[in-house]
Amino acid sequence: MSAEHAAVNGRPEPPRTQWTYREVADELRTRIRSGVLRPGQRMPTQAQLADDFGVDRSAVRQALRILQSEQLLSNVSKGSPATVADTTRPAPDGSGGLPQPTMVALAQRVAAAFRHPDVEIDALCLTSVSLTLAMGEPLREIHAGRIKPARVRVRVLLPSRDIDLAFPAPADAEVEADGVTTDRLQRDWLEQRNAQGQVLRHNLLALRTTHGIDVEVAFRALPFTPPVKLYLLNNVEALFAYYTLARRDTQIDHEWVDVYDTQGVRQMLFGFRQGAGLRDTTFVEQSHLWFNSLWNTISGDLTLSA
Repeated sequence: MSAEHAAVNGRPEPPRTQWTYREVADELRTRIRSGVLRPGQRMPTQAQLADDFGVDRSAVRQALRILQSEQLLSNVSKGSPATVADTTRPAPDGSGGLPQPTMVALAQRVAAAFRHPDVEIDALCLTSVSLTLAMGEPLREIHAGRIKPARVRVRVLLPSRDIDLAFPAPADAEVEADGVTTDRLQRDWLEQRNAQGQVLRHNLLALRTTHGIDVEVAFRALPFTPPVKLYLLNNVEALFAYYTLARRDTQIDHEWVDVYDTQGVRQMLFGFRQGAGLRDTTFVEQSHLWFNSLWNTISGDLTLSA
């Protein structure tokens, strides 16, 4: 190993069974922020990184792309080593970083939350599809034996089936007036809400039997359509996104209908983290107060069935 490579790495890697690409990204991110990897410095080659972490090059490339998306690295390609960005910015991990689409940012942060022994996740959303998808990576890590939290608590606030949803909604006033399309849209939303919630609950509760993890999953029903989505992770992070509506065609019962709807997994997610400044800390604290006030007052029982 070259002297330059040794200086870049800074310290030997601890022995472990297998690094995931997210863990490689987390470790390299820590080295960049701590100054072990300095702005303008060339990274080791992908082959060297693969050897250091005991992973294949595809995992290294995925890790480097994550850091490039966070503007911590530049010149990420197959041909030459990447470079630590001259002006580094915080990652979108609840510390004031640039917002990313929900599915990108949420998956990263949920995976990080599950590396703690006590996992607590609160979510307020239209359906739980984004959260269900984001659980994929930590569940794979648990089943592979790489992580094992002792306790997992998940609470989810979803709209009640008994309300008239503000969206999705027909974009044509005449179509909306007949009520039929509105009813079909609400039926489709309810089916998705229930199906995603059932999958989320089943996958998490299964950890009790398969890995002996203490798991609790609870749902409550809101008496309104949430205009935003909110995720609270381990009492230290708040991830927030607006439900931005757009007009689009959707197929219902083999018929195309013009509706106002939102693409939840594509909404830009803004991150806030306790300890990243007064603004972030206050936002996280107030978000917890708001969630708990809804959970303990106007929300009601929710049944994930037709």
